Amino acid sequence: MNTKQNAIGIFDSGLGGLTAVREILEIMPHEDIVYFGDTGRVPYGSKSTDAINKYARQDARFLKKMGVKMIVAACGTVSSVAPDLSEELGLPYTGVVYPTCYTAVRTTKNGRIGVIGTAATIASHSYKKRIQAKHPEIEVYEEHCQLFVGFVENGLVDPDDELVQLMVKRYMAPLKENNVDTLILGCTHFPLLAEAIQREMGNGVTLIDSGKETAVYTKKVLEERGLLRDGNEQGKAQFFVSDTPADFERYAGLFLRDDLDITAAHINIEEY
Repeated sequence: MNTKQNAIGIFDSGLGGLTAVREILEIMPHEDIVYFGDTGRVPYGSKSTDAINKYARQDARFLKKMGVKMIVAACGTVSSVAPDLSEELGLPYTGVVYPTCYTAVRTTKNGRIGVIGTAATIASHSYKKRIQAKHPEIEVYEEHCQLFVGFVENGLVDPDDELVQLMVKRYMAPLKENNVDTLILGCTHFPLLAEAIQREMGNGVTLIDSGKETAVYTKKVLEERGLLRDGNEQGKAQFFVSDTPADFERYAGLFLRDDLDITAAHINIEEY
């Protein structure tokens, strides 16, 4: 089969990467998707660097075996901690950090950018380092929001929920104090809490969705390499998980289009 007709492979520690899937399906509706959610080992953000590197390689090897043409690490933690695997895999590969930083720098008006992510992402300072390497004049304020992942994975995202409001208020307080005007959602789970975050931060703060920016960048890479799929047929999506498919299927609809068939298959990721 022609390589350009192959699917795009996407992986994440659980459900969060589905925000990138949603955006990719929106801007490249004719592309096929193979998604792997490592639901048996979620969250990655509290794991050691060695564990995250191991998981990223296993996830990527599974997708490569599925015959994908490009791999997207739709996980802020993997993108921040694990190395670029493109040479190792022999495939185009991207995380979420570079495309997200690119947009944030062009969005800020007052030069004060906030970053929220998992503990591992924030400890790596990946967003801050990338931004300040080229723009040392920009102030970057980081806040790890470890509880966000668990809330999203369990469908607790209603902005009117008092518990959600209290959690968001607690985590956003330091960023509000530092007067950021741009806020990077440095974990692909976090867009599900965007409405609650926006309410707390106010309309003067622009939220940067790492899933959306990564989807835009993925299309750019495929265009440059002549790998965009031919034809006008609606793309298909396959979903695989490392734990109970029923749990994944129950909450995946929060992230994806209503008309998409969300049937997941279980795999043993330790075989990769």
